[in-house]
Amino acid sequence: MADLIFYTNPQSRGQTVRWMLEEVGAPYDTEILGYGTSMKEEPYLSVNPMGKVPAIRHKGKVVTEVAAICCYLADAFPEARLAPPTSDRADYYRWIFFTSGPIEAAFSNKAAGWEPTPERQRMFGYGNYDLAINTLEKALTGREYIAADHFTAADLFVGANVNFMLAFNLLEPREVFVDYARRMTDRDAYRRAQEIDGRLIAEMQAQQAPQPA
Repeated sequence: MADLIFYTNPQSRGQTVRWMLEEVGAPYDTEILGYGTSMKEEPYLSVNPMGKVPAIRHKGKVVTEVAAICCYLADAFPEARLAPPTSDRADYYRWIFFTSGPIEAAFSNKAAGWEPTPERQRMFGYGNYDLAINTLEKALTGREYIAADHFTAADLFVGANVNFMLAFNLLEPREVFVDYARRMTDRDAYRRAQEIDGRLIAEMQAQQAPQPA
């Protein structure tokens, strides 16, 4: 068994962590969990009591939450150069956690058909959807990368979220978003990750298909 175990379902946010693992290049084992079944049972609940994926276990230590996993892997495998030097991580942390907090909350609530009323916007970390999205647009405008002079875990995480929102029509296809998502996903590690998860999804769908009588 590898020192690094990846718990996931290919139809989940685990796709972002798969991409990160392929960028890192370290060997890892994968455990596939089912929604409503093995994801909500032991032994996985001992890994993540929330009963959700993704998660990783590295040298016996568990990390959950996609942003945290990406940051952890960038630090655990510095040879992959997926984090800037510690003295130059302000934008790196800022935009990873802006995306995992305000952006995810804004688009999740919008997808559910709900947004806070003007008098309640102070109660929410993102204010309103337009404010969060316009702030992200400003952060990306005029930059090749969002947090350094090269691709980092921040670009992977932000790029994965922008790409997801565009794919599911949760984000207006402004030129800056479309261009950024295209450039960030134009990587061999991304293509490998998509191929792996695509194959797993196809296998799951084949198993679930009704069998001929």
